[in-house]
Amino acid sequence: MAGLSWCARFLRVLIDFTGTVSDALADSLSSVGGTLPHFLQEPEDAYIIKNNPIKLRCRATPALQIFFKCNGEWVHQNQHTSQEYMDQNTGLKIREVTINVTRQQVEDFHGPEDYWCLCVAWSHLGTSKSRKATVRIAYLRKNFEQDPQGKEVPIKGMIVLHCRPPEGVPMAEVEWLKNEELVGSFEDDNIDTRADHNLIINEARLSDSGNYTCLASNVVAKRRSATATVVVFVNGGWSLWTEWSPCSVNCGRGVQKRSRTCTNPAPLNGGAFCEGMSVQKITCSALCPVDGVWEEWSEWTMCSAQCERQRWRECNSPPPRLRGKMCEGEGQSTENCTGGLCTQNGKLMHDVKPQSLENSIDVALYSGLAAGVIAVVVLIVAITLYRKSQSEYGVDVIDSSALAGGFQSFNFKTTRQGNPLLLNSSMQPDITVGQTFSSPICFQDSIDKELFDPLPDKVKVQSSFMVSLGVADRAEYHVKAHQETLPANLHPKYSTVEGKKTTMIAPNGIHTLRKTQFKTSAVFGHLGGRLVIPNAGVSLLVPHGAIADDTSWEMYMLINQEESSAQSEERCEILLGPEITYGPPGLNLSYPVAMTIAHCAEVSAENWNIKLKRQTKDNKWEEIMSVDDESTSCYCLMDSHSCHLLLDQPGCYALVGEPITDAAIKRLRIAVFGSVEASSIDYSLRVHCVDDTPHAFQRVVTAETSRGGQLLEEPKMLFFKGNCLSLQVSIQDIPQFLWSIKPFTTCQEFSFTQVWYSNQQPVHCAFSLQRHSTSTTQLSCKISVRQVKGHEQILQVYTTVGESEKETVPFFMQADCTVTSQTGAKAFKIPLSIRQRICTTFDTANTKGKDWQLLAQKLHIQRNLSYFTKQKSPSAVILSLWEARHQDSGDLDSLASALEEIGKIHCKSLPQSPDDKETDFTF
Repeated sequence: MAGLSWCARFLRVLIDFTGTVSDALADSLSSVGGTLPHFLQEPEDAYIIKNNPIKLRCRATPALQIFFKCNGEWVHQNQHTSQEYMDQNTGLKIREVTINVTRQQVEDFHGPEDYWCLCVAWSHLGTSKSRKATVRIAYLRKNFEQDPQGKEVPIKGMIVLHCRPPEGVPMAEVEWLKNEELVGSFEDDNIDTRADHNLIINEARLSDSGNYTCLASNVVAKRRSATATVVVFVNGGWSLWTEWSPCSVNCGRGVQKRSRTCTNPAPLNGGAFCEGMSVQKITCSALCPVDGVWEEWSEWTMCSAQCERQRWRECNSPPPRLRGKMCEGEGQSTENCTGGLCTQNGKLMHDVKPQSLENSIDVALYSGLAAGVIAVVVLIVAITLYRKSQSEYGVDVIDSSALAGGFQSFNFKTTRQGNPLLLNSSMQPDITVGQTFSSPICFQDSIDKELFDPLPDKVKVQSSFMVSLGVADRAEYHVKAHQETLPANLHPKYSTVEGKKTTMIAPNGIHTLRKTQFKTSAVFGHLGGRLVIPNAGVSLLVPHGAIADDTSWEMYMLINQEESSAQSEERCEILLGPEITYGPPGLNLSYPVAMTIAHCAEVSAENWNIKLKRQTKDNKWEEIMSVDDESTSCYCLMDSHSCHLLLDQPGCYALVGEPITDAAIKRLRIAVFGSVEASSIDYSLRVHCVDDTPHAFQRVVTAETSRGGQLLEEPKMLFFKGNCLSLQVSIQDIPQFLWSIKPFTTCQEFSFTQVWYSNQQPVHCAFSLQRHSTSTTQLSCKISVRQVKGHEQILQVYTTVGESEKETVPFFMQADCTVTSQTGAKAFKIPLSIRQRICTTFDTANTKGKDWQLLAQKLHIQRNLSYFTKQKSPSAVILSLWEARHQDSGDLDSLASALEEIGKIHCKSLPQSPDDKETDFTF
């Protein structure tokens, strides 16, 4: 043992002077018998992230010394950090040692395996070695080896989305997002995300439709794949045949019909419509009625004691059958059988003239003459008195009934009872205005037939003759039936002049809304700022340095609410977003402003020719650029839902599109609102089809809020193609035993032109429902909106209806609807110091060309670079465009990634490994 103690002390002295120990000596010490040191903590595998060094730690007991050996070489003592303390339980000394491993050390190592380190612990009994710990540089490439692809699958079909994450160390873990929410396979047995990074849905459901994204991540970063759209469609199926209808005729050869509908199930999400006939017809024969015919008269009977004879006939030649008519005339005939010469007790009757009969005839004659004289006298006296009483007022009154042909005039007519189409059947309408309406309520003209314009509730009857013939019944029916479709509480004032057009003045509705100004303004200085029209998808960014140091401008931006003249039906041009004006006119800026306008086109160079127009001083529109062409006067960057413009001159601008092919698609936003009408049993469903822009939908929400409308289903997007096919809106699955709807209004259609040019005149229609009982509080149905032979969307309505239900649920796309302007640094995502460093670096030319061109390329702004060439600072303009494009996301990841790839700006220069070209850029 003495020798062992001496050896240990010698080892410590040797290590103190040299910092190393030979392998032979370590092995010789390990052969000493007894208890060896054991490790309480061994070094673990680690990854170096960017340029941050990692720590390796060892802890052992009992131990006199602990040293690290990396890649077969001992680490010098001055690179160790040691500490020693006593274990309170065992009384043994515990030694802990740590070292730092830098990125430089790992990159400089070249060997057959990864960089590794282990610990060697010494005690007076010998040595022990720890496990090997590997150290690698962590990274994650940007591009996925395989992106998921969109699919269209039938319901209950299998969905398989493939994803191969980018190369990385350590290997990236994969998660799946559906509509930006994490998909959990453990919560849903129908979904499996564990099979080789793929997403498998065993049986597709309608709820599985959505946008799926593969998310790869490791200790370095997270990467998102391209988004794959999955559409689960339902092919239509026929319902059961209805019963055969009665024969179409009451007599002879007719037709019977039966029908079926493509609702079992109805086609959804582009599913195929049912094949075959929806109506079947067969011929039928109905027995005709047989009218009765008299048979021949019977022979006359013998002359009776009363000098009469009789004969008979029956209606049986043939008798009436199958609702045939009975014979007309009498079935019995009686006549005198003596020609007036009838004998009674052997004497002729005309020779006998009793005295009593003569006396009775005389009395009757004189009585009749006396009554006639008295009636004439009374009539003369009555007329005299009447004329005398009327002459006191100096007016000759003529009985109007004589002029009206005996018919009397009525100022009201009681509503016919028992008609289920009439509302408020107990009310008696005032029939005074000469207009009737009978068409379904689907308004296409937003000026004359706005969604919130009421209808007249009076009809004028011109004569009592019309009342007698029932014309008033029909006029009253039209008014009542039409009032079912619109709210009864919004009745305008009418000025009716006979022979002239009636003028309607609506107190509420889109007429009033058009006068509302969507405008914002603020005062900007050298620091710049941003103008925003809330919930409209429109903003204006004034970059830093655009305004001189000693100058300030009051700038404004507004949305034109008047009828648009920028779109041309003759040239098939349509307005893709709102018309925007910014100013003031005399504005003088050093850098162009960045304007963002939301649009409703599915952008495709093959299907659209999109242009930017500006209004001239004489209120005409001139084309200043086409989006696909090069221009030095302005710049246009099209995203899927927004257009970002760089503009030098103030004015009014509009984005218009001209379809090149029938495949050009315009996005529509579909929404359904509901409200209880004046009558507690009436409920109105209103369907709006507007351009898929926040501004267009905000106008709808504002109008609906003013009338108490409630949003009943989350709005959906409909792809409307420029193929000249119409749009159909229908209501389905109404509980017939609880609700009723006016016949022939369940399906309403709009022409292609009305929908395609609907920017200024939005398409909207209404369905008026009626509860059979006030105790009914639940309404469930479906609203189908589809283009013929095209895309379809289903809005599922499920709501509670009550008379006290007056609260509205506004629906805005943006959470912040109050901020209209920001000035200074808070308006920008990029800090001013970083922005200045970027501009200083990239505006300088080098041997490889203009660095700002590489910056534009990395930020995916590859086209129309000639516009930036003429700018005083191309990098500043590029960053302004990036700010406008990323104002909603609010993160700087895309910009930081682009700068790291370029490798021109970094905090400190460090050598790069062959496998990792990223540099560290800190904001």
